Amino acid sequence: MSASLAARTWLIVPLYNESQVVREVIAEARKTFPHIVCVDDGSSDDSANEARLGGAVVVQHPINLGQGAALRTGLDFALTQKGADFFVTFDSDGQHSVDDALAMVTRLSKGDLDIVVGSRFLDNRTKPGFVKVVVLKLAVKFENIMTGVKLTDAHNGLRALSRKAAQVIRIDQNRMAHASEIVSEIGRNKLRYEEMPVHLVYTEYSKSKGQSVWNSVNILSDLFLK
Repeated sequence: MSASLAARTWLIVPLYNESQVVREVIAEARKTFPHIVCVDDGSSDDSANEARLGGAVVVQHPINLGQGAALRTGLDFALTQKGADFFVTFDSDGQHSVDDALAMVTRLSKGDLDIVVGSRFLDNRTKPGFVKVVVLKLAVKFENIMTGVKLTDAHNGLRALSRKAAQVIRIDQNRMAHASEIVSEIGRNKLRYEEMPVHLVYTEYSKSKGQSVWNSVNILSDLFLK
């Protein structure tokens, strides 16, 4: 990626009680992407300060509203920044790869797509557990039917969006079902999309922060029982 392309990109990082790792995650990402906004979603620890020390701009919610709300706040902030053309949603716990984000923005910059969606199922780098795979693939099949958007991984938080996509995608689901809502918005707005393989790193830390199979079940509950 050229320096000029990186300068036109903003990473959007939802943040909730990640003080142990967020400074390192942000500092590493800023080696490639100079513009990062963290949305501190009512953390009770020192996450906001740690993110600032890593080099991010920090916007804070006074109370915890959920990851969907944090993403929308971050996108709204980044859209106001001069020269911002590309937007990457990126997790704060270290499970996403900066190299994957780089490849996705580079692909998006060709101009024939509105959004690039990461998939952990297009190569064999990611090692989710068996039950998690079953739950996620069932969700994908349902959403493919309901939305007409054909994806292999509907609940992957690593995405690269054009300015058009960042502006038109509506996020009303504040909590984890926002991922399904984003898929629906791709279909509703007839956005041009493509998947790219990405590597999700499941550490003991990330599992403790919500990457268990029960979190996958909770995603479905949030979506269908709201």
